[in-house]
Amino acid sequence: QVQLAESGGGLVQAGGPLRLSCTASTRTVSTPLMGWFRQAPGKERDFVAAINYFGGTLYFEESAKDRFTISRDSAKNTIYLQINNLKPEDTAVYYCAAGRGGTTLNDYSEWGQGIQVTVSS
Repeated sequence: QVQLAESGGGLVQAGGPLRLSCTASTRTVSTPLMGWFRQAPGKERDFVAAINYFGGTLYFEESAKDRFTISRDSAKNTIYLQINNLKPEDTAVYYCAAGRGGTTLNDYSEWGQGIQVTVSS
């Protein structure tokens, strides 16, 4: 079983950048894709972005690339989510996930505990 540990969250001001990290305890063939979801208060957990071993990326929408960048350091089993020009609506708990791929919750079998990101206006 893969353990996922997120870091880098906190309270940030609108307009600023933030980088989240997620380190996996191991790499497995059953979880070739790692990604990020987020859950705002009172809302469902939504897909943000994912990346595979080869650096192929998937975002929740094409325009998301303007502010969100997912990357990975395979040697460290770590992925990153860079968010630029933060907005109050980015406030959410961000979850790291690992699985076979896709954009739905069911596509991912392993989950981190989540990390809070709060954007102040």
